[in-house]
Amino acid sequence: MIGSSAPPGPSSNTKTNNGNNRSLSDVLLEKGLITEEKRNQIRLNAAREDKTEEQIVRERGVVDSKSLALAKAELFHVPFVSLAEIPISPEAISLVSQSIASTYKLIPLLYNRDGNEITIAMANPLDLEAIEFLERKIQVKVIPKMADEEEIALAIKEYYGGTLVAEVSQALDEELSVPKTKAIDIRQLGEVIREAPVAKVVTTILEFAVTSRASDIHIEPQEEKTRVRYRIDGIMHEKLLLPRTIHGALVSRIKILSGMRIDEKRLPQDGRFSITVDEEEVDLRVSSVPTTYGEKIVMRLLRSSGGVPDLPDLGLRGLGLKRFEEAITKPNGIIIVCGPTGSGKTTTLYSALSRINTSRVNILTIEDPVEYEIAGVAQVQVNREAGLTFASALRSFLRQDPDVMMVGEIRDPETTELAIQAALTGHLVFSTLHTNQASGAIPRLLDLGAETFLLASALSLVIGQRIARRICPNCQEKFIPEEAVLTEIRETLGPLMPKNKDKIELVRGTGCEKCNNTGYYGRIGIYEALPVSEKIAKLILEQAPAGEIEKQAVDEGMVTMLQDGYLRVLEGVTTIEEVVRVVRD
Repeated sequence: MIGSSAPPGPSSNTKTNNGNNRSLSDVLLEKGLITEEKRNQIRLNAAREDKTEEQIVRERGVVDSKSLALAKAELFHVPFVSLAEIPISPEAISLVSQSIASTYKLIPLLYNRDGNEITIAMANPLDLEAIEFLERKIQVKVIPKMADEEEIALAIKEYYGGTLVAEVSQALDEELSVPKTKAIDIRQLGEVIREAPVAKVVTTILEFAVTSRASDIHIEPQEEKTRVRYRIDGIMHEKLLLPRTIHGALVSRIKILSGMRIDEKRLPQDGRFSITVDEEEVDLRVSSVPTTYGEKIVMRLLRSSGGVPDLPDLGLRGLGLKRFEEAITKPNGIIIVCGPTGSGKTTTLYSALSRINTSRVNILTIEDPVEYEIAGVAQVQVNREAGLTFASALRSFLRQDPDVMMVGEIRDPETTELAIQAALTGHLVFSTLHTNQASGAIPRLLDLGAETFLLASALSLVIGQRIARRICPNCQEKFIPEEAVLTEIRETLGPLMPKNKDKIELVRGTGCEKCNNTGYYGRIGIYEALPVSEKIAKLILEQAPAGEIEKQAVDEGMVTMLQDGYLRVLEGVTTIEEVVRVVRD
């Protein structure tokens, strides 16, 4: 690492004035963070104690650290960056030592090799002494930006502490320092990529994905950089910016691991491989597509260990859980799970199959693709090139003496007809549909050609679901919500509103190292269970709209997804913002 010698101490001569008599307290007042009385008090204390306004604000805890940094950025006309929302370039980290970063309270963000410029987030971007020292030390032009001092401290701990960026930085140092030959024999290319430092980069990216509980890894080429993003608890997080020069080697390494052709760059490819991290085995489903700037790689992580969660562990409970358990123990009927992509439909079906999977039951599944292997269940993967589709597999399953069949998704009239016929001839059929609510599944099945009288007889239960992020247990705090929020909860829950709560306190996460400063850790399911009763069957025969079907289901005791989510909010499991995000999408 460059620049490891001890730097001089940071300058403390920064004034809280930008030359037009506008002070820090003026900005805080303009932003509505303090009152005029508080502004005058800050000025008076600063004059009495011979301190800067910033020192008074910090000592008295007038505003939080991030609000103070935003105000300073506006006062000094310096761009502000939130370190929780932007990726850090390992190449930039490798140029600045930890001692310099800690002394001057700064973190390198991005290195522009062409312009020989480095963007630095600083707690004090007006510290010219620090900027000049850094430019002399690493021979690179510094572009300073303002950042929250607390975020900088966390970033230094994270990025210099042997984690993702630090380890990738070391590998990049080795990779970029290796002299590039003019040509490599294509017959030796695979062996070169296996041995190159880029293999360490790939390994570190994969290990971080497993330890951070990511479900997907995105490696995306851009005009000047390659960015690496992780989907954690359903939300994308940009974690790395890599030099474009290693993108080709990075993609080739992943292609070799997943059994894909490294010489084919014009067509999409699919592959698969497995890794073991800390005794946890993880399967990775890999997809590559050609884009304007090169091939984009997406890897879906499928954890083999840990098993399939039980239904209550997913979040099902109360009357909804009771109705689901009753439906899956029936000998025949169709059970549909609804929700958008990534809402956990397949996991719910796996949990249901695991519950009824015994040596006395013959279970067959057709999936695209098979995500988890269940012992004792015959699982088939769609292969359209060979003519194996949901419909053709379902037709073959009927000759395999099945008791239970799972179809990954009902998406065409033929599959719809076969699923209904299977249910009417004494089989239990599980499947999924892409609809927003449980009630929307019925009109959707009718649109796919289902006969009303057959559907009313065959359909047993429809489950609607979403996945909301759990509040991090490590940094949660209680607070009293605004009256408008409480009114919204009361009106939505109606008779479901708990009666024994005089004073309602909600819970939120403040953000910590464990939850990556998001305030959330893990996820919980939000459900609604719509059984096909006699009255709902009659509505199906009348081809009633989804709203009318949902109203009847609520009259019969169905708890809607929004109500289930708000109950979770009152229990301190998730936040109202998270429920609104996933349910009202």
